[in-house]
Amino acid sequence: MNRFAYLTSGFAVKTLSRLSKARIFLHGEKNIPEGSIIFVINHFTRLETLLMPYYIYHLTGTAVWSLADYTFFKGSLGVYLDKVGAVSTKNPDRDRIIVKSLLTGEANWIIFPEGSMVKSKKIFEKGQFMVSSSGDKRPPHTGAATLALRTEFYRQRLRTMSSESPEESGRLLELFGIDAVEPVIAKSTYIVPVNITYYPVRARENILNKLAENLVEDVPERVTEEIMIEGTMLLSGVDADIRFGEPIRISDFFCDTAVEQDISSTCEINFDDPIPSKQTLQKTALAIMQRYMKEIYSMTTVNHDHLFACILKLMPFRHIDEDDLRRRVFLAASLELKKTGVYHHTSLGADQVHLLTDDRYGKFREFITLALEKGAVKKEGNTLIRESSVFSAPFEFHRMRIDNPISVMANEVEPLASLQNALRRLAWQPAFRIKQKVLNWLEARELGDFGKDYKAFYIEGESKPKDVGRPFLLRGASKDTGVLLIHGYMAAPPEIKELAEYLARRGLWVCCPRLKGHGTSPEDLAIRTHKDWIESVDAGYAIIRTICRQVVIGGFSTGAALALDLAARLGPEAKGVFAVSPPLKLQDFAAKFAPAVDTWNRLMKKVRLGGVREFVENHPENPHINYSRNPISGVKEIERLMDMVEPRLSGIEVPALIVQSYKDPVVNYKGSKRIFELLGSQDKQYVLFNFERHGILLGEGSYRVHETIWNFIKYL
Repeated sequence: MNRFAYLTSGFAVKTLSRLSKARIFLHGEKNIPEGSIIFVINHFTRLETLLMPYYIYHLTGTAVWSLADYTFFKGSLGVYLDKVGAVSTKNPDRDRIIVKSLLTGEANWIIFPEGSMVKSKKIFEKGQFMVSSSGDKRPPHTGAATLALRTEFYRQRLRTMSSESPEESGRLLELFGIDAVEPVIAKSTYIVPVNITYYPVRARENILNKLAENLVEDVPERVTEEIMIEGTMLLSGVDADIRFGEPIRISDFFCDTAVEQDISSTCEINFDDPIPSKQTLQKTALAIMQRYMKEIYSMTTVNHDHLFACILKLMPFRHIDEDDLRRRVFLAASLELKKTGVYHHTSLGADQVHLLTDDRYGKFREFITLALEKGAVKKEGNTLIRESSVFSAPFEFHRMRIDNPISVMANEVEPLASLQNALRRLAWQPAFRIKQKVLNWLEARELGDFGKDYKAFYIEGESKPKDVGRPFLLRGASKDTGVLLIHGYMAAPPEIKELAEYLARRGLWVCCPRLKGHGTSPEDLAIRTHKDWIESVDAGYAIIRTICRQVVIGGFSTGAALALDLAARLGPEAKGVFAVSPPLKLQDFAAKFAPAVDTWNRLMKKVRLGGVREFVENHPENPHINYSRNPISGVKEIERLMDMVEPRLSGIEVPALIVQSYKDPVVNYKGSKRIFELLGSQDKQYVLFNFERHGILLGEGSYRVHETIWNFIKYL
């Protein structure tokens, strides 16, 4: 191995990784032991052979060599591979080179136990690991286990012979070209299982395809496919989760009497000589292979594509409602993953309510777009028609990742038995039961979160009774239409309860969520952002949408701004939206100067001086509901919310109603009129009352506002 060439190639890989948009995440680096190591890694792309030696070398400081297919050792490429430590699979001295370098610690090794790329990711059949390669099926190779056993056999034999038969010890050192025995016997041999999971995996034409076509005539279809997949991964961005598993200490497998006798035998044993314990070691190698294969695939990093593909495959129905599929994946991501104990992509560690609302991260949209493009499903309205043959018909091996990616996604997580069982249970349950499970989970979480927040932020003499902050759901006569009703800033659900009860009496289901930071104490509100409020709104929408076929969104004051934001994100899925006293310009003194005060606070905290003002006194219209102290940071969040909502108003095209009081002391009626003008809806109304208060949904004359809202809803 040419060390200069090796380090230069590492530099080239480092440069490539910086130029690409791939994001590499390393996990379990502490599992890498001190000693001689064979890293056994799953093989899906050419990228593993390029990137893994660099990253492992960076972690261990020891050169990392690998086996490469003999077909690559031709011309200048073969010369380069020789210099950087790659060994041809058909090199007659292959095994001796590997064992020697492991004995001395000169190099660690990477071996792909599948023996070739598994483009279909079909590695598991009938409870057994079985590699599906081009045109055949076979068990994974035991080569890594055999080489590790042979290495440890000679290590222990050298340790024994150095004291019992120095002559044999010297002969073995000469056989392997080793100078001294001490460094050899001081080490141990290990196999470290490694899993690499890529997400997302998409095949698209890219600049590398065009370069290949321009530079090479008649590019083989196999090469074209690999460039489309791997070029897209590098150029468009892919997350690569690399997990190092628990090391397998090979010396733990040397407890058989026949093996011990061979180790201590004073007879000459050359490298390829048959020994009495050979059959025992072969069985041991098979057991080790089964162990590291299980560990490699138990570390698969589950992602949204896996969940959608598996549930789509496992569902016994051909016609599948889009919302039903999203609910099943929501339950899998929010409930089942924790029970199964599998590793998951970072995107599955966050709140998954977006799957039930606006799909703002595109997890469902991107999957379905791909499934439609590849013929895994067809679409009629909101119904998906599954093409079952996609999951069972054979595909050309080298085009599998392009032509049938949905099946590839499902194949990758087949070895995860606990996950498969959980997904199968979800896939087979009727839709009404799935709805009830989603509803129960969401309601329990919202009430549980409120209970925790109330306990954590309760202030004796200032916090309101617990009933004030509790979210609530009112039953209606029909599940056709429901209303999501959102309270305002520094308030709580009772602020909108009179309107909620009015609408419920007219047969509508009404969900009134609690915005994070509300119903507890001002200290709680001071640490929240408008993004926390949006999450609360989304949870409320998910609840009412699980119950009702269509949903009208409404809110008061800051809740009105949040309602407009949700309507903009949902698009035509919302039945309509109404906003009562929505803020765009704030007239009260504390709000007007909040940006300056917020900046001052941050400056004072930074230089650790006094003068920080976090709250201003509030004189609420409804002291039994509202806070008496207003966190400055909270008012700043209202402005951030409106800055975000304002440019989205033109995208709201569903029927809309804006209600405002001309003499509102908090929200300028000109601002709500401006909101009305910016709305993209063709069907929109602006209703102006003349109350001398902000809270027009409560108190004298509020029934007129209630009737206005009801008249808007009933004609949608």
